Amino acid sequence: MAKTPEEQWETMIQNLKAKTGRSLPDWIKIARGSKLARHRELIQFLKSEHGLTYGFANLIALKALAPEGEPAASTDDLVDAQYVGPKAALRPIYDALIAKVQRFGKDVQISPKKTYVSIRRARQFCIIQPSTATRLDVGINLKGAAPTGRFEMSGSFNEMVSHRVRLSRKVEVDEELLGSLRQAYDAA
Repeated sequence: MAKTPEEQWETMIQNLKAKTGRSLPDWIKIARGSKLARHRELIQFLKSEHGLTYGFANLIALKALAPEGEPAASTDDLVDAQYVGPKAALRPIYDALIAKVQRFGKDVQISPKKTYVSIRRARQFCIIQPSTATRLDVGINLKGAAPTGRFEMSGSFNEMVSHRVRLSRKVEVDEELLGSLRQAYDAA
């Protein structure tokens, strides 16, 4: 059975010292000492200056940017916060999509952010974002593929993906969408 996101994070925390030579509190001190206040900037700093993988850098950044004395939001908390109020009706679409994508392989990494969820393998291949009260946007990295049908160029939606698919109903998590996501996963 696959590990929950929280179990995966605990495993990462346990492996951090063995893989990097420093414990989580040591890394948090380094990250806070950088005086960087943006998540993405802190990840880049940890990757470029300290050679960390994205996963470790993301973990450290989330913990370091949490107010001192307060734990960082759990992955479940971040996702739950995206689907409250008017956007709550979109949660079944998200859940269906995540369940299908996790079947691609054990190396699928679900990485919630404040406003969207990044889905990675060796690199990001998809993002899921509840953009409005009635629409969930799925960004997919399909570099070089022409837009067709409901697969439009991402445009101003998000520069980290090449295409966007707009979903408003759970039935739209179909074989066409999953085939494109699988193609992006295979290329990641």
